[in-house]
Amino acid sequence: MNVEPVQNGYLMSKKYSFFIFGMLFLLYMFDYIDRMVVVSLFPYLKSDWGLSDTQCGLLVSTVYWSIVVFSFPIAVIVDRWSRKKTIGLMALVWSMATLACAFTTRFAHLFIARTVIGVGEAGYAPGGTAMISAIFPEKMRSMMVGLFTAALPLGSAIGIVLGGVIAAKFGWRHAFGIVALPGFIIAILFFFIRDYKTVELEKTVDATVELEKKVGVTGELEKTVGAAGGMKVVMSRLDLVRQFTRTPSLILTYIAFAGCMFVTAAYLSWLPSYFNRVYDIPMETAALKSSGVMILAIVGFPLGGFLTDRWRRTRMDARILFPAVTSFLTAVVFFSAFFFFTGSTQYYLMLLGGMLAAAFSPAAIAVTQDVVHPGLRATSYSFCVIFQNLLGSSLGPLFVGMVSDRWDLTAALTIVPVASLIAAVLFFIGSRFYLRDLARVEKVELSVEDS
Repeated sequence: MNVEPVQNGYLMSKKYSFFIFGMLFLLYMFDYIDRMVVVSLFPYLKSDWGLSDTQCGLLVSTVYWSIVVFSFPIAVIVDRWSRKKTIGLMALVWSMATLACAFTTRFAHLFIARTVIGVGEAGYAPGGTAMISAIFPEKMRSMMVGLFTAALPLGSAIGIVLGGVIAAKFGWRHAFGIVALPGFIIAILFFFIRDYKTVELEKTVDATVELEKKVGVTGELEKTVGAAGGMKVVMSRLDLVRQFTRTPSLILTYIAFAGCMFVTAAYLSWLPSYFNRVYDIPMETAALKSSGVMILAIVGFPLGGFLTDRWRRTRMDARILFPAVTSFLTAVVFFSAFFFFTGSTQYYLMLLGGMLAAAFSPAAIAVTQDVVHPGLRATSYSFCVIFQNLLGSSLGPLFVGMVSDRWDLTAALTIVPVASLIAAVLFFIGSRFYLRDLARVEKVELSVEDS
């Protein structure tokens, strides 16, 4: 395949860019299959080991806590070393950890194995997002990120359905073992793709001012003179810190993202149990019904990205306004579903809510790439991952489990949409700073690594 830089905004040939995208998509899908298969196994684990709902929630939450701890250091490796090598190694780790879950004999062992899954997955989303942001035209960023993140609900749905079916036929241990295998294959293949060259962490400054500052300073200032008389200088640690601490739209996006993921993780983890308990249907049927909500999320991700990119043609801050709108609608729809309705009407609202809850993500992720130095894109999204997992995904399932143990599952799921409402407000506030932050971003030309 031709992988040399080409025109129309693609870093590599269009065909090869989509080939890499396909590999990234498959890995993300298997990532979430391995992560969410445990959800449909809750009734079996409760029966075999006598686990509480809180303990079941912990089996999901520990993955996110592990991601919180390791996401930043791994993302730094992604940005400064190699996207493809880091991603391949991570996929091998999470696949082996999923396989290890099949051989556990008590809660503590399963909890540790699930924690290691999080270690493997820690830098995948930042690494994959950085690659997509680099190899595709900037005008397609939201749409391609939307297609990429569609792997999240697809993998979750497949994992939950497969878990329920396999556990019912062969036992819950086989569910872990079977879903672990495909990740090994894709991980090994990923080592052989082409990557883009690591971006130097430099900024452009006024050449005259910088040369004046050089007078009397010991040592040579690292620099390259730009075509317009500007000078490229190596960014200091303070410059790197300021990339994140002095970008309000970025910080608000991180926190708002957490609110949205609180809602998503809560419903992903507990909808199968909700249908099983409230409607008294078998767990494999409940898992299949829950997957319908996730299938609508598969539509929501690319649709949200497409609509955002279209809106951005006429309004440059659309990437942060669009999540504000969809987060508000998500809160209204899910609260109405659990507070006012039951039966088929409730389920139809859940389907709509699943699509709306996913639609915010492509635009919000694109914001984390838009307003930072191109050499810090994986690092930027790693901070988003830390926020969304620490304040969102890890707390959502645990919150529902704790409220369910004290009151009931319906009450817990009715309260959850408040987090989405808070996210909508934060996205809207962030939109007031987005254009200013975007204008300050360093312009860097990317290139493909040598053969």
